[in-house]
Amino acid sequence: MSTDALLALIAYAFVTSVTPGPNNLMLLASGVNFGFRRTVPHMLGIGGGFLSLLLAVGLGLGTLLAAFPALHLGLKVAGGAYLLYLAWRIAASRSMGQGAEAGERPMTFLEAAAFQWVNPKAWVMAVSAMAVYASPADPFLSVLIVAAAFAAVNVPSVSVWAGFGTALRGFLADSARLKWFNIGMGLLLVASLWPMLR
Repeated sequence: MSTDALLALIAYAFVTSVTPGPNNLMLLASGVNFGFRRTVPHMLGIGGGFLSLLLAVGLGLGTLLAAFPALHLGLKVAGGAYLLYLAWRIAASRSMGQGAEAGERPMTFLEAAAFQWVNPKAWVMAVSAMAVYASPADPFLSVLIVAAAFAAVNVPSVSVWAGFGTALRGFLADSARLKWFNIGMGLLLVASLWPMLR
C-alpha cells in the first residue's frame, strides 16, 4: 500500500469512527450517566468488536452476505431491534447510574463487541473500507493493514464522545435536564436507523 493510500485509509478510519452514529451516541449517554472510567469497557468493546467484524468482512464474510440476502436482512432486523431496545433503555433512564442500587450499568466489553455485528453503521464502514482499501493483489496483507489502521484510530476517536458525556455530567446533574437529555439521546439513536431503512 502506498503512503498516499495509507494516509487516505487513516483519514477514512478517523472520520467514520469519530462522526455520530449508534456507538458514539451510546458512548455520549454512557459518559453522562456513568462517567468516563466506567465507560472504558464499552469503548474497548467497540474497538475489539469492530476489529473482528473488519477482519471477517475482509476475509470473505461480505461476499457471503452478498450471496445470501436473507442473512443480510436478518442482520439488519436484529440490529434494528437491538438499537430500539437500547434507545428505550437510554430514554427511560432517569438517574445517573452510580452503582448497582440504581439498577443501571454501562455496556460491558462483550455486549459492545457483539453489538458491532448488528450495528448498521459498522457494517457500512467495514464493507466500504475493505472494498476501497483492500487489494486483490495481496488480500491477506491488505486486510491486515486496513484492520490495523482502524485498530489504531477507532478507540481514541470514540473515546472523545465518552469524554463529552463526562464533561456534561455536572450540567446534567439536574434531574429534569438529565431526563430530557436521555430522551433526546434515545430519539437520536432511533433516528440513526434511518439510513438502514432506505
